[in-house]
Amino acid sequence: MRVLSGVMISVCVVAGACSGAPEELPTHPRAADPSLIPDEPAPTPTPAPVVAPLPSNPGGGGGSGTSGLSGSCGAPEPPSLTRVKVTLLNAQPTQRVLDATPLVGPDGAYCRLIGYTDGRLYCPLRPEGHPERSACEALQVGRATDTGRMGPTWTAGGRPCLGKTDRASCLNHPDNQFLVITYGTGTFQACLDGGICDRYVTP
Repeated sequence: MRVLSGVMISVCVVAGACSGAPEELPTHPRAADPSLIPDEPAPTPTPAPVVAPLPSNPGGGGGSGTSGLSGSCGAPEPPSLTRVKVTLLNAQPTQRVLDATPLVGPDGAYCRLIGYTDGRLYCPLRPEGHPERSACEALQVGRATDTGRMGPTWTAGGRPCLGKTDRASCLNHPDNQFLVITYGTGTFQACLDGGICDRYVTP
């Protein structure tokens, strides 16, 4: 027992674990072997702020046609498109961004099968973010008559989207045919194949 006590006392003295209060750390570190001192980490530069681009896939489609689409449109096979809904996605002092979403219906059973449980009768071909949404739309939406991309044909006051003018005008989004950038006030319209259209009027 005495030997054991002596060992324990030696351990306490070396480790400093038996004192009543923790030892206060010195303001400056004691001299140590330089090889045991870890290198100071390099400072991390502050990243520059990133301006979020316009969403590239809110309506579901996008890109230049169907190239690059991943996956396929599996079961349940969507019924034919019956509507397109144009909504305001983003408003700025000098321009607005509109979004066109193709819809099927009235078909409550189909909408429930693909995940809409709120009783709606009209719904997109797949929910937003679904991996098959773009592929399903590519089968039915058709291509814009002016750009040739998969998506609706946009007009401003009945005129093509050729850029900003001194009256109601529009510009096709560079990455997504389901989006359009609008300028001024007036009527902006999106039309799918088969004459399915919807419009948004800015006062």
